[in-house]
Amino acid sequence: MNNLTEFPGNATTNRSLSVIIKVCVVIPVFCIFLYCIAVMLHIFVSHRQYLDSTRYILFAYMLINDTIQVLSSVLLFLFAMGQVTFSIAFCVPLLFLTTATFQNTPLILATMSLERYVAIFYPLQRPAAWRSDRIWVIILSLWLISCIFPIVYYSIFARDSAAVDILSTSLICRSTFFTTSPVQALFELSVYILFFAVVTVVILFTYVRILLETRKLRQDKESVSKAMHTVLLHGFQLLLCILAFTRPITETLLVLHANWLPADIAFFNYFCFFLIPRFLSPLIYGFRDQNLRGSIRKTIVCCSNKVKPCERGKLQDNLSAS
Repeated sequence: MNNLTEFPGNATTNRSLSVIIKVCVVIPVFCIFLYCIAVMLHIFVSHRQYLDSTRYILFAYMLINDTIQVLSSVLLFLFAMGQVTFSIAFCVPLLFLTTATFQNTPLILATMSLERYVAIFYPLQRPAAWRSDRIWVIILSLWLISCIFPIVYYSIFARDSAAVDILSTSLICRSTFFTTSPVQALFELSVYILFFAVVTVVILFTYVRILLETRKLRQDKESVSKAMHTVLLHGFQLLLCILAFTRPITETLLVLHANWLPADIAFFNYFCFFLIPRFLSPLIYGFRDQNLRGSIRKTIVCCSNKVKPCERGKLQDNLSAS
């Protein structure tokens, strides 16, 4: 009888410990990511030459997009871990942001590859839309395209669940709740396949064209080679995005070869195949760029030099007081 009464308490304790461990794993990584993004955005704001370059403007846009995506997904993770429930009216905007920014990432990668293509093949007669003062038109177009799918997706849910009160119905905010029909699942899968197929074709096309141009040119091969490596890096970033779709495979493998709880499997997929790739993608691109890497180093050194005089002043005050 004692064993029966103690079992629920042990299960609750184990669950609480599991939640604490998961939160303690995610939050430090998230804080490091935010710090690196803040440093890079500070560099863009404080150095005018970056804002005059289309390539760096698109990269700054990717940083902002990925920050919104990671922030919204971490909030959803924390709400799920804490079993926080709130109305559908507050849940849908958060899921909308996560979905739109997730779809925006491959579009940005394709646009950055096309920008390198335009810079190589039209260096003197660059189209107006690709100039730094007009690039906002392309950025706005990417946002509109990435928002179309969530609007249609949640419109299907609203039509199928017309009797649900979005203000009074409380739930733990998960995307699975809003998949109410096979049409939604098929629509979602079709859109993702279309998005990533188009982006893959664009990146492969730009890479092959730049590669062929490198073999033709006898001068300025260095800049063309750098552009080729940049496009190749965009392909690697796209591969990191595609890792999010390996969830069914990893779940099947873990169920067959590991005795894990469903919540632990879901966390493993979220952390390894969604969160970490989102952290790595902008950081790898940012630290790989020679100009940006030098600016990051100078910014960190300047910040440390600003802190050191304060520490020396405090030390001198302590010595004089003693």
